[in-house]
Amino acid sequence: MAHDFFSFDSSVLLVRDVAGDYRPAEAGEVLQAAQRLLGQQLQGREVLSSPQVVRDFLRVKLGALEHEVFAVLMLDAQNRLIEYVELFRGTVSQASVYPREVVKESLARNAAALVLVHNHPSGVTEPSRADEHLTQMLKAALALVDVRVLDHLIVAGSDVLSFAERGLL
Repeated sequence: MAHDFFSFDSSVLLVRDVAGDYRPAEAGEVLQAAQRLLGQQLQGREVLSSPQVVRDFLRVKLGALEHEVFAVLMLDAQNRLIEYVELFRGTVSQASVYPREVVKESLARNAAALVLVHNHPSGVTEPSRADEHLTQMLKAALALVDVRVLDHLIVAGSDVLSFAERGLL
């Protein structure tokens, strides 16, 4: 006697609820699982040797947001990830960033280096003059406490722009 309990398309992901029953995963649950998985892949790794994992993590984390977020990848002296920290949240077109807070959070986590990150909900990765000015200001402030800025990444949808690759650092 054959039992056909479920007949799902192979592209459907299932999650188990608290009762132990399986149901199709909702989009938000899939994104949360992807963020956890990519975050685990990054934790303790030398970030510069895995730029694709970093970009994938940031695309999933920030790419679809409708508001700006300024975040930092805190790194140790070997450029391994200590922690990803979202420091500031803004509107659809800007976020206020305070250098004092970036320095304070970096010192609190004993970071030796940082990768600055923010998103552009507009979908355009091109850095503004304000983005370039902020990067230079943060770089100077952090240099005073021996914290290096390795890059500033802008995430816009599935695109990620690197200041370092553009020669803007």
